[in-house]
Amino acid sequence: MSLVADMGIDLGTAHTLIYVKGKGVLLDEPSVVATSQDGKEILAIGTEARNMIGRNPGNIRVIKPLKDGVIAHFDATKKMLRHFIIKAGGNKSFFRRRVIVSVPSGITNVEKHAVIDATLNAGAKEAYLIVEPVAAAIGAGLPVQEPIGNMIMNIGSGTTEVAIVSLGGLVVSKSIRLGGDEMDEAIIRHLRREYNFMVGERTAEQVKIQIGAAYPIPEEKMNIRGRDLSTGLPKLLEISAQEIHHALQEPIREIVGAARSVLEETPPDLVSDIIERGLVMTGGGSLLRGFPTLLAEKLGIPVIVADQPLLATAYGAGLALEDLDALKKLLFTKTH
Repeated sequence: MSLVADMGIDLGTAHTLIYVKGKGVLLDEPSVVATSQDGKEILAIGTEARNMIGRNPGNIRVIKPLKDGVIAHFDATKKMLRHFIIKAGGNKSFFRRRVIVSVPSGITNVEKHAVIDATLNAGAKEAYLIVEPVAAAIGAGLPVQEPIGNMIMNIGSGTTEVAIVSLGGLVVSKSIRLGGDEMDEAIIRHLRREYNFMVGERTAEQVKIQIGAAYPIPEEKMNIRGRDLSTGLPKLLEISAQEIHHALQEPIREIVGAARSVLEETPPDLVSDIIERGLVMTGGGSLLRGFPTLLAEKLGIPVIVADQPLLATAYGAGLALEDLDALKKLLFTKTH
C-alpha cells in the first residue's frame, strides 16, 4: 500500500488549504458545501459549491460550514474535510496519518474538540491543533524557536490574529472574530445605506479587491451590477475608491486596535526586537491595498507582507509536523 505523507490543514472560513509533506500545498478550495434542502445529501463541495452561491434554486442549500474560523456545521465540515483530503492525495493509508490543523488562538475548548473530532472523523489517526499566529509565523519563515520577538498578523476571512511569538510560544496574542468577510459586509451596508442598492457577497468581495484600500489612494471608479431596492429592478452603479475606503474604516480600525493592544502588552525587551524587525502580515486581508502603510503609520514600526501570505498558515501547519516534539507543548491533540 502506498503511503501518504502527513498533512497540514489551514481550515479557513473562506478557503481550506492542505499542505502535504514533501509536496507543498496541493489543495486550495473554498470552504463551501451545497446540500439538498433537508441537508441529507451533499451535492457539491469546494469551488463547484461556491459557484452556486446566489444562483441556487430553493431545493439546494449552499452553506459555509465554518464561521469566524470555527465549525458551525459539524457534519458538513466532516464531509468537506474528507473530500478535500482525498482530493489532495489521501487514500486508505490516510487512516494512519498525522494531521495538524490551524485554528484561531481565541477558540474555546468546546470548539477545539469539534475541530479535532471532525479531523478524526474524516480519517486521521492522529490529529493536532496549532494556533494560527504560530503556524503563520512558521510559514512566513520567522525564527519562532529563538529568543527573539516576532510579531505576526494573520487576517483571514473570519478572524484576525495578532501575536508576539518567541521561543516557540505565544507571548502575547489577540484574536478578534473579524476579517475579510466583515470588510465585504461593510461594503454591502454602505451601498444599501447610501444608494438603496443591494449586491451579493461575491460582488462586494470583487469591489474590495479591485478598488478597496486601507490607506487613501488615487481616485478610481468601478461599475457594479446589483438591485435597486426602491424599484426591485437590476441597476448599474458607478462607485469610487474613496467611498469604499471610507466604508472599510470600521473593520480596519478594529484590526489596527488589536495590533496596538498586543504591542501595549508586549514585554519591553521584546518590543525592542519588534521595533527593529517589524510586523509581518499574512492572510488574504494583508493584500488590501495600503494596509501595510497604514499599520506602519499607526504603530510606528516597520510592516511587511510575507512572500506568500495566502499560503503561510498552511505551510506553517505542515512544517510544524516536522518539528512536532519541539512544538508539542503548544498543540492540542486527541487520538482514537
